[in-house]
Amino acid sequence: MKNNKTQKVWRVRILSTTWLSYAGFYFCRKNFSIVKSSIQDSMKISNSDLAHIFTAYLIAYMLGQFLTSYLGRRTTIRILLLTGMGTAILANFVFGFSYLMGPAGYYPFMLFMVINGFAQATGWPCNIGILSNWLQRQERGRVMALWATSYQLGSILAKMFAAFMLGLLGALWSFWGASIILFSVWVLFYILERDKPEDVGLEPLVEEVEIVTSVSPNDQIRTTGIFAGWSTNVIFTIFFMGSVYFVFKFLRYALDSWSPMAIENIFNVEKDYAGYISTLFDWIGFTGVLFAGWATDKFFGGKRHQIILYMTIGMFGAFTVLYLFGMSSLFLFGISLSLCGFMLMGPDSLLAGVGAIDVGGKNGAIVAAGIINGLGSIGPIFQEEIIGYVLDNYGYKSSFLLLIGICILGIIGTAYLSFRSRKGLSNL
Repeated sequence: MKNNKTQKVWRVRILSTTWLSYAGFYFCRKNFSIVKSSIQDSMKISNSDLAHIFTAYLIAYMLGQFLTSYLGRRTTIRILLLTGMGTAILANFVFGFSYLMGPAGYYPFMLFMVINGFAQATGWPCNIGILSNWLQRQERGRVMALWATSYQLGSILAKMFAAFMLGLLGALWSFWGASIILFSVWVLFYILERDKPEDVGLEPLVEEVEIVTSVSPNDQIRTTGIFAGWSTNVIFTIFFMGSVYFVFKFLRYALDSWSPMAIENIFNVEKDYAGYISTLFDWIGFTGVLFAGWATDKFFGGKRHQIILYMTIGMFGAFTVLYLFGMSSLFLFGISLSLCGFMLMGPDSLLAGVGAIDVGGKNGAIVAAGIINGLGSIGPIFQEEIIGYVLDNYGYKSSFLLLIGICILGIIGTAYLSFRSRKGLSNL
């Protein structure tokens, strides 16, 4: 009984500190979208030049996911996360000084966006790796749905904080204030977090997950390297999940990165007000994450592939509404943005979070999460440059039409994932 009580206390600590860790990371990267137009004004650059800054960050973030996957099996997750958070804190202090430099700050800003990208890349796979040691499969859908709100509520709070600081003290403090927030989280994480139950004298909570290891005599099991213990079929599934996740991150970052600026330009509202309105995407997306996680456990016995496919089809409908009606009024734009958030965020969280644990297993969760998120993170790189180019040359209506086309790719990919799961070829 004493051991069970201690176990519960530690699980609460782990869920809380990892939630704060990932939400805290968002304060030091979501501020960029809120102050985009301020950076553009200060540095006197075009939309494409502005896109290059975030593209540099996104490339580093993508590469950092794979680096984290490699390091995650060779060093302590706790050390990786503390280092990543600490580096992001320092980078955001430098952003403030670069912003003050005006046009001369463009390349220093870009350099530290690269550094911040590698730092931020430790957040998702490392926290997923920690959670894989503390959560059992039968509870994972519900609990991970609640935990995944770290990037929903974290994004909302980060954007609102950045918008508030922008209106109160200017863009400079949107960066410096974020560093102060993440430093507070760093201290709590250092004090309260441990990677697995064995680190605090408890029995292991999770046995190796029952992942698909072989479906034919030719399906070999890897015995060395970061893929140790995985069959070739599992490896294919994880890489395909990452390819599908490309779609969701393309769409999520497109709306996340450009919607504050779109609201400001299309409807002629103040920068900080546009920032607040843009958080509708995250507020309603938050409910989509909760719904998706609850539904997988309640109706599908812990399987994720059905709800991923159904919500992806719904996402196509939501982006079509945005294209057809979103630009006609601020109210309809907000409604459309909310629908997109609900339908997108559910499958997004399942693919990169609980799905990575289910398919990769306890010992491979950090690798699976890094690969899925790493491949998915190629999407934001493309979207930043493509959306910047389309806006400069064709405008917002064409950008929304492009997003509908990306949704169709998502339906094709998630339908194939569902087919593989129904055939017993994956554990999604």
